[in-house]
Amino acid sequence: MQQAAPILSVHAVSRRFGKVAALDKVSLDIKQAEIVCLVGHSGCGKSTLLRVIAGIEDIDGGRVVLDGEQVCGDGVFVEPEHRSVGFMLQDYALFPHMTARQNIGFGLKKLSRGEAAARVDDIIERLGLAPLANRYPHMLSGGEQQRIALARTLAPRPSILLMDEPFSNLDRGLRDDIRAETLSLLRGLGTTAIVVTHDPEEALAIGDKVVLMHRGAVIEAGTGEAIYGAPHTAYAAGFFSQVNHIPAQRKGDWLETPLGRISAPALPGPVDVFVRPRALNMSADGVPARILSRKLLGEIEEWNFELEGLARPLVMRTTARLDVAPGAIVKISMDPSDFIVIPTGKQPQV
Repeated sequence: MQQAAPILSVHAVSRRFGKVAALDKVSLDIKQAEIVCLVGHSGCGKSTLLRVIAGIEDIDGGRVVLDGEQVCGDGVFVEPEHRSVGFMLQDYALFPHMTARQNIGFGLKKLSRGEAAARVDDIIERLGLAPLANRYPHMLSGGEQQRIALARTLAPRPSILLMDEPFSNLDRGLRDDIRAETLSLLRGLGTTAIVVTHDPEEALAIGDKVVLMHRGAVIEAGTGEAIYGAPHTAYAAGFFSQVNHIPAQRKGDWLETPLGRISAPALPGPVDVFVRPRALNMSADGVPARILSRKLLGEIEEWNFELEGLARPLVMRTTARLDVAPGAIVKISMDPSDFIVIPTGKQPQV
């Protein structure tokens, strides 16, 4: 069966600011009703990409196709108000002199008064905002302001919703609740959305597709499970979780490492092994290591070890409460099925 065309296609898009390549030949396809997370450190280009899709920023090369229509590139530039794109800013940008209801209806000026009122009533009911409808922004909490801003962005029924760090201004507990509520709403409405975040955990938690960016380029893209469980680059391995870099020497079908011998995947050339802290444990059949430090992190404890053959301390995290003091010599082993092998190249830059 033929697959439906993507609702958004970004083809080799470049954007420069002086000598800085904010976007470097970025390509990306997004399907209808897909929620995509753009993630990366500050300055990686993710917000610039949002602005390009919205039409706030022009491009120096490539093209963008939205819902079958080219909106920029090759001499074409469709203005933002004609792109059917909703853009929710990080600070919500609610008008202080307008009630929540008036803010929600602000982008519906092309509709008749009756149609606009009906549209506002519909989105207020869907989001359960009736108790807030007649309040002004200064009378709303951060979470309530976020919900009003979302309602205002969704009211015009855009083809795609762009959200730039939408949950970063909220306290952690409230952030989790509002994020879950927002995702439930977007999935219920079948809304296509691109969410920018700098938080790896948030990206993995909410994205149907996760797109990792670095220095204006897409490093990896895929489902959260794939990009976390089987990253293709050292950068991705180190971005989504802390990792221990373990040098390895190939010996036939095996890799010899300071933590012992492991099976070698069918990869050409030299490789590096990356082990997450949770994949390590103290065991009687491990290799000797000296405990450098022990730190309580709530449910888990973090241990640092000095191990022959490693230039940096080895980090282990465990929920077990181990009665061993720093300075002691113990034996460390790793889960033989829980390691990442990547062709030698870039080391994690996180």
